[in-house]
Amino acid sequence: MQEEHKHTCIVCGLEKTEGIHIVTQFICDSCEREMVRTDVKDEKYPFYIHQLKQLWIQDNIS
Repeated sequence: MQEEHKHTCIVCGLEKTEGIHIVTQFICDSCEREMVRTDVKDEKYPFYIHQLKQLWIQDNIS
């Protein structure tokens, strides 16, 4: 049996086992699905953009 590791999602902040890794950050499956479905006119869109900026910020600090 394979041990599942939990990672903290940069969008929702929750620990999850399923998702994607981009650079050194993790986005859970549910947040990824929600972001893909979100229209640019949706009020959540700026929040997702803000959270995704962590991908560049963390990469540039290293």
